[in-house]
Amino acid sequence: MPMIDMPLEELRNYMGSSPCPSDIDEFWDRAIREMKAVEPQVELVKSEFQTPFAECYYLYFTGVRGARIHAKYLRPKNAKEPHPAILEFHGYSGNSGDWFSKLPYVANGYSVASMDVRGQGGRSEDVGGVTGNTLHGHIIRGLDDGPENLLFRHIYLDAAQLANIVMSMPEVDENRVGAMGGSQGGALTLACASLEPRIKRLAPVYPFLCDFKRVWDMDLAKDAYQELHDYFRRFDPLHKREDEIWMTLGYIDLQNIVKRIKGEVLMAVGLMDTICPPSTQFATYNKITAPKEMAIYPDFGHEHLPEFQDMTFQFMMGL
Repeated sequence: MPMIDMPLEELRNYMGSSPCPSDIDEFWDRAIREMKAVEPQVELVKSEFQTPFAECYYLYFTGVRGARIHAKYLRPKNAKEPHPAILEFHGYSGNSGDWFSKLPYVANGYSVASMDVRGQGGRSEDVGGVTGNTLHGHIIRGLDDGPENLLFRHIYLDAAQLANIVMSMPEVDENRVGAMGGSQGGALTLACASLEPRIKRLAPVYPFLCDFKRVWDMDLAKDAYQELHDYFRRFDPLHKREDEIWMTLGYIDLQNIVKRIKGEVLMAVGLMDTICPPSTQFATYNKITAPKEMAIYPDFGHEHLPEFQDMTFQFMMGL
């Protein structure tokens, strides 16, 4: 088959090339404590979009460092309670999408929460406050201020905090909550389930934010990873700090935290993906110790993967 990466046999055994900080578990334990200490001040505002079978709300909560985070929240009107729920995460630079796209799950008796990532295309707030380049990308946001200030640290915590909030809704069964998304959404699905192990089922599609050094070594620091290339050119042109940079990014490299996942995983990858290279995704998948299955698309890249939405729907109906 055509290849842009390792042969499939090697991918199945690849364990990543980016470093893992020795205190990764303590780092995220501290971060979770910070998240849980925040008073979320949850607010539900009825949306102008409504249907006969779904109640639709703008959900706002306060995340770490004081940012107000927004998610669309839909719940079925006549479902028995408590019932299952789905968390949905969007791609890089995007937003929570149309209300309409969530309705199949609500029609089947599920609540749905779809988060706007802070500082991207939706209604969530980015409180900023970091030094260095903020022109392109969120991977490097806060990189010069230590790992505790990396923006994606805060975004991962937003995803976990949304899970906590939805699980505490009186209409939701906290033991029947799933998560899904593609690209950045796939990354946040993995992050959410890593930091909130009660997530029962998760369906990440070609996840972003995995094995940063491998992306660099493949000369694919472009498109979604362009900011890595820009950072070195602007702030470390001789690569004197390269090892330090990869280690700092290791705190938000998903391959280093997915061992925390307890829920069942259904993941999809396209072997022709030049946006999020297959090896970076396998590095993460191979470190998941929970029950897992991967749908492999040999001829597809970072694009719509036929039938996987159907597979995901049936998978989530098992919650």
